[in-house]
Amino acid sequence: MTTDPDTTARLLIACPDRPGIVSAVTTFLYHHGVNITELDQHSTDPEGGRFFMRLEFQTPHLDVSRNALAQAFGDVVGRRFDMQWHISYAADRPRMAILVSKHDHALMELLWRWERGELRVDIPVVISNHPDLRAAVERFGVRFEHVPIDTATHAQAEARMLALLDEPPGVDFIVLARYMRILSPNFVARYPNRIINIHHSFLPAFVGADPYRQASERGVKIIGATAHYVTSELDQGPIIEQDTARVSHRHEVADLRHLGRDLERQVLARAVRWHVEDRIIVNGNKTIVFA
Repeated sequence: MTTDPDTTARLLIACPDRPGIVSAVTTFLYHHGVNITELDQHSTDPEGGRFFMRLEFQTPHLDVSRNALAQAFGDVVGRRFDMQWHISYAADRPRMAILVSKHDHALMELLWRWERGELRVDIPVVISNHPDLRAAVERFGVRFEHVPIDTATHAQAEARMLALLDEPPGVDFIVLARYMRILSPNFVARYPNRIINIHHSFLPAFVGADPYRQASERGVKIIGATAHYVTSELDQGPIIEQDTARVSHRHEVADLRHLGRDLERQVLARAVRWHVEDRIIVNGNKTIVFA
């Protein structure tokens, strides 16, 4: 459905399942003059499960301010059903920072979609531990910062990156577009469920470095790519999106890498768009994706 982003709002809900939730939410919104244009819901169990819902609604006739709507929803509906909930507005473009190393395919896919208006974000900075991609990034009119990092300078480099990310007004989330360094737990804790990584493997298989070589050595018949939220455990965060391609004994490691690049670009782009559009609810180490 095509809707005007300037008038579109979104409501995400997670709570214990019980009768009456959908009725309470939709009735509340009706009484404040909005029109619901999209609604998705899921329960983990018909009895005693956990309930998740995403709504999009149109606000031209909203009868109160944003703050008043949020306050009233919490008082009237949220507290009654013990909800975790969040209202966002499509007109507010989130600020997305990108971290990258030398491989440019995932980065270029994001920048291309952003330039075409398909990815409704602002990109205040691209940070890399190598200088190689400066010219490519700056051609898009995006700021590029080179922050070298190695084992001896890891803490100082992360402090510099955090300083860049914290420059007012800060960033809302981070994308690792083939950033080939492991972020520290302290860094990750600053952005819970707000760092998206693309892993060049169909997780949970072939965690860690050089997964295409690992796949080749195992003689797999399918390779894949996985976009997931980053946690302190390497490649163990909640999975957002995955895709695969069939391969055979004729494919060498270089062939797998070539095929995998297309998967990585598409999988990461979808995951980022769903995050931007508030289509993802994290439930423990799983995600509910209303795509």
